[in-house]
Amino acid sequence: AGAKVVVSDVLHERGHALAQALGANASYVPMDLSDAASIRAGVDAAAAAMGGLDGLINNAAITNSGGRNMDQLEADMWDRVMDVNVRGTWQATVAATPHLAASGSGRVVNLASDTALWGAPRLMAYIASKGAVIAMTRGMARELGPQGITVNAIAPGLTLVEATEYVPEERHDYYLKGRAVPRAQVPEDVTAAALFLMTRASGFITGQLLPVNGGFVMN
Repeated sequence: AGAKVVVSDVLHERGHALAQALGANASYVPMDLSDAASIRAGVDAAAAAMGGLDGLINNAAITNSGGRNMDQLEADMWDRVMDVNVRGTWQATVAATPHLAASGSGRVVNLASDTALWGAPRLMAYIASKGAVIAMTRGMARELGPQGITVNAIAPGLTLVEATEYVPEERHDYYLKGRAVPRAQVPEDVTAAALFLMTRASGFITGQLLPVNGGFVMN
């Protein structure tokens, strides 16, 4: 409660609308994760708007490969997914590091995916990118730990959001039947875990992967 939040995206109208809906402590800063200059400018603008930066949540990602076998994927599409999901996560964290170090107890939370844990088929570019995010999380934790920064990852399951509306009903059923907690996954399941990892209560947890999927994959 009371935290200042900056939302960043390439969807400017939606970003502004979300910030307004969140209230007076939220603002919007444009950022394109495929553009290094945009990332640096966006992170610096966010830190300036909030008077510092205590935490970074690397949430933005693209899929682009859903429903197609790996031999049907184009190299340009593959590179685009890696640019946003992997390079963007790396560059955003690098840009945020000086601000997070200055806070004395910086937090980084990377959004991975449980698809990288169970090898979801017909999603190759995406699961490869999220596997990379999991690996980077561990390396980042060791590199940034001496500066008092913790880095952890969350691996959500199939969540009911706009970005998953394309997913076939049989995949939703597959998740539902495989979960230890047999219900649909909602965004609040993920945001609650992210909030914990941003707090002082998680101060001695770093380099860890937290699957948040109702027990569909157990780590």
